[in-house]
Amino acid sequence: MIQKTLYIVRHGQTELNRLGVVQGRGMDTDLNDEGRKQASQFYDAYKSIPFDKIYISALKRTQQSIQPFIDLGIPYQKLSGLDELAWGIHEGQPATAQNKAAFLQIMRDWLDGRLDSKFEGGESPNEVEIREREALDVIMSHPQEKTVLICMHGRAMRLLLCILSGKPLTEMDTFPHQNLVLYKVIYDGEKFEIVDFNNSEHLKQS
Repeated sequence: MIQKTLYIVRHGQTELNRLGVVQGRGMDTDLNDEGRKQASQFYDAYKSIPFDKIYISALKRTQQSIQPFIDLGIPYQKLSGLDELAWGIHEGQPATAQNKAAFLQIMRDWLDGRLDSKFEGGESPNEVEIREREALDVIMSHPQEKTVLICMHGRAMRLLLCILSGKPLTEMDTFPHQNLVLYKVIYDGEKFEIVDFNNSEHLKQS
């Protein structure tokens, strides 16, 4: 019977995060100074965990967030299925009243169950679910990897947590997050259980 513990984190802060600029799958940005500090804080708090494998998205901000673990020699794999949802024409755009209205409308669509709604050039939650399930199949297909670290992105992480907990995607916003926050999920061979929810204790260390 496969048993696994998944440590799922969102990447550290980027400059676009700080500025409130939309960044999804189409923006391959670097961590800023604050993001690098968060990465260091997370490493200090969890470096004693015997991770068997690390899974990251294809976007470099996820690798930068857990690079100290890779430097220990822990094997890692990039899965584009863990990439952030693509926001299409809104990527790289500053927050304006017009943009905010568009985002409010699409969030309303999603909450109301219109999960095929997406921005021009972007992805819908239903499309992200398909690629996330493929990534999850890869992660779960290695029974020898008992303890796994996954670094991904805010909206994508919310959708993955819905999948893992068996909630409909319309409940994605019940999973709060900030940069480099941790969700710990245990798979007992039959079901996934979230045992650590939105944990940011490591970020409070000086």
